[in-house]
Amino acid sequence: MNKSAIFGFSTLTAALAALPVNAQLAPERLYYGIDREIPIVVGVPAEKQGEAVIELLRPVSAETVATASVLPGKVNLATLFPNLWNSKTPTLLYAQLSVGGEKIGPALVLQPMVSPKYASMQPGSNVPKFSVTGETYSGLRIYVDKNVRFDTDRGVIEFQLRPDVAPNTAWNFRELTGGGYYTDVIFHRIVPKLPDGQPFVIQVGDPTATGTGGPGYSIDLEQSSLPHDFGVLSMARSPDPNSNGSQVFICLSKGGTSFLDGNYTAFGQTIKGADVIQAIAAAPIGAGGRPLEPMPRIKTASLVDAAPYGTGPKPVTDPSAKSQSPASNAPAKSEAPAPR
Repeated sequence: MNKSAIFGFSTLTAALAALPVNAQLAPERLYYGIDREIPIVVGVPAEKQGEAVIELLRPVSAETVATASVLPGKVNLATLFPNLWNSKTPTLLYAQLSVGGEKIGPALVLQPMVSPKYASMQPGSNVPKFSVTGETYSGLRIYVDKNVRFDTDRGVIEFQLRPDVAPNTAWNFRELTGGGYYTDVIFHRIVPKLPDGQPFVIQVGDPTATGTGGPGYSIDLEQSSLPHDFGVLSMARSPDPNSNGSQVFICLSKGGTSFLDGNYTAFGQTIKGADVIQAIAAAPIGAGGRPLEPMPRIKTASLVDAAPYGTGPKPVTDPSAKSQSPASNAPAKSEAPAPR
């Protein structure tokens, strides 16, 4: 091991005390400017035996990009993995602790801070066009990998977020969840089937339950490559592509939602609760997909530690999977005008 990767042991006790519950890797802070040190804390459980290493893993496949041996304490990722700063095409990676060949604790998300592409609507088109600009790589946002858990009155739904396809949207959703935003919020719009019979979406995230409420700000549309499919979590918006906020929808089928690909920001996948999604979709509804009493609701939402990367549950599949064709309606904020 490169001993120059270890430093700052005078503050080790305080740093270890700051480790998140059940996390064995913890960043010293959230943001790291390019070409700077990247101090993180390594905590190896006493009962685990064997060599401790940090693995850099690719999203989805969990393919190993690089490994480095470590000791408990504070280490510098920039020294262990120089390519984090040398890469000309920075991509999101996961840093996973492994002890004796066993992955331990949730990974760290290493999200490059890259200038975004801006979405706009061209006259006569309802398909967003993204600007083509040179990307500026400013550094990394590093945080412990978390899933989002919805405790609803119909059961539990748990989502794996996909910051590799929509990093800013995934982060926004984490912040809202961690801040208690999705507390006692109803599913205000349920479209179990489109006119052609295709299952569509259930929509939630407006504390006013009117379909026009939000967090008091908007975030830009991100060009996600995650296909819409059963259990996929995506952002609802008005016709203005950059009016994303807190309202989200959960897809009920691939056939009914695939036409949304590239036009709406998909950023998460359900890993638990397919039956709960279907139960909410089966709730009685009135005009405009408005649920009738008792309205299905999120009682609380919370961030929970993700499994070691590559070991957790796979995304759920459509329990009623059948061949389905694209439809022609898109989730909007209950037909609300664009926020001003």
